[in-house]
Amino acid sequence: MSPSEYFEHIADAAEAGTRLDVLLGSLGMLVSRSQAARLIEEGYVLVDGATAPKRHLVRAGERIEVEIPPYDRGDLEPENIPLDIRFEDEHMIVLSKPAGLVVHPAEGHWTGTLVHALLAHSDDLGGLQGEDRPGIVHRLDKDTTGLMMVAKTDRAQAALSEAIKIRAIDRRYITLVHGYIAPETGLIDAPLARDPRDRMKMAVTDRTDAKQSVTTFRTLDRYEADVHHDGFTLLECKLYTGRTHQIRVHMAYIKHPCVGDQVYGLRKPKADLGLERQFLHAYRLELEHPITGEQLRFIDPPPEDLARRIREIEPLSMGPTEAGCEVLGLLAEGPRP
Repeated sequence: MSPSEYFEHIADAAEAGTRLDVLLGSLGMLVSRSQAARLIEEGYVLVDGATAPKRHLVRAGERIEVEIPPYDRGDLEPENIPLDIRFEDEHMIVLSKPAGLVVHPAEGHWTGTLVHALLAHSDDLGGLQGEDRPGIVHRLDKDTTGLMMVAKTDRAQAALSEAIKIRAIDRRYITLVHGYIAPETGLIDAPLARDPRDRMKMAVTDRTDAKQSVTTFRTLDRYEADVHHDGFTLLECKLYTGRTHQIRVHMAYIKHPCVGDQVYGLRKPKADLGLERQFLHAYRLELEHPITGEQLRFIDPPPEDLARRIREIEPLSMGPTEAGCEVLGLLAEGPRP
């Protein structure tokens, strides 16, 4: 298990009068204000050498010392589940998640998750997201495939989480959707919240608890209709927010659901090309390394079940767009950093 990590901060005049937990949560070393509050309450934060309550109002010149303790993994047991790792150093991992793999333990999935696989792979994983989510920075749905980041230290976990928050990480997906989309580009700005009729689903809503959700897309190719379907459009989607099921809900909202989506889609086997999971793959990831500052870029072609569907409908293609030539060219080169 990794040793404790430490950092300190000298409050400046602009920070004077700020609550201690609010200030620590804003510095980027911790994932959130709630993480800061927990460390304060457990005695891991000192202000001028003494403990202080989370409501303490910081004064200019105060020295704030923070210890991030070793992570206790509780009852989680490592499981020997293969991982498709594309990059790894002492700070982070980039991997390609297969379909069917749940990211972290949850109701109905207490074993066999990506977290269990990570525990078997590495003794060092960031602990800022809680004892059931070691190393986790973001997630993909169970049946969504593609590139994911994992943090091996608390420092890397905090930095990656902050980079996602400020939209400094470029995450792009490809999806095949039903129907013909005429525009070359588009933006969907539609807030999401839990569907009140089904708490397992998300929905576009104007309720006060809805969170802003923004997806942009570029059209890559369009496919003609036949007797079994109304045609398809291949899109590249880019997330500006990372809400649960965001791309899937946004596509359904504009009446172009993802092919194969069993929750938000048509659920018609022939129209879905026989797919029983959503055609959604995180194919591109660009970021600045959270510790070294190195610029990293990864490309991950879609897995065989998705690639096969594209080959099957290729005779119906109306011709790739300019963006399509760019993206499909990258994918044809195969996986690479």
